[in-house]
Amino acid sequence: MTKLSVNINKIATLRNSRGGNVPDLLKMAKDIEDFGAQGITIHPRPDERHIRYQDARDLKGIVRTEYNIEGNPVEKFMELVLEVKPTQVTLVPDAENAITSNAGWDTVKHKDFLREVITEFKRNGIRTSIFTDPDTKMIEGAVATGTDRVELYTEAYASAYEKGDKSGITPYTEAAKVANSLGLGINAGHDLSLDNVRFFKENIPGLLEVSIGHALIAESLYLGIENVVNMYLNKLK
Repeated sequence: MTKLSVNINKIATLRNSRGGNVPDLLKMAKDIEDFGAQGITIHPRPDERHIRYQDARDLKGIVRTEYNIEGNPVEKFMELVLEVKPTQVTLVPDAENAITSNAGWDTVKHKDFLREVITEFKRNGIRTSIFTDPDTKMIEGAVATGTDRVELYTEAYASAYEKGDKSGITPYTEAAKVANSLGLGINAGHDLSLDNVRFFKENIPGLLEVSIGHALIAESLYLGIENVVNMYLNKLK
């Protein structure tokens, strides 16, 4: 079964909008795990506009499943991850002012940098994953960095699927086959939803984990978060 890691950034966004502690991010993380999710993901950004760096520290004592911290490995981010020591760190090349992640790494161009960062994280017992486009050259390049996994950036797939074009899955299937052949674990995330996640899972051999936040939280406004978590789990069986 593919694991579901719930990104709780949007819960932090809602909390921050009023300046208090409603909703309670830590309680929500615990509840989401109780509802069956196998992981919690956060993506702190330098301006702390949703997840705060202190949230990352506080969650360390709360999360009982897999704890995944995403972000661009600038110095402040690296210091945080090395302090918290989550289960997994996912390296994402997002600009400081980016609204959301919008591209994967060029693993060939940035091989030396990524290898240096990944070596440090792995030395501290942290599993590593690189956010990548579904490009076989980028998957092949990821091997040279020493990463444990790649996370396939799924916005293009989700956009095509919404338009009724299921052929958008093809580059992802090919990228997954290459990753499997090279011994890389496969994660995926970005714009996956209840509508498109089952088809994606069925066509990605060896898919270990999906990280879903925005769609899951939006769907929960209508259907309730416990129900939605279990709907995802059912689709990922």
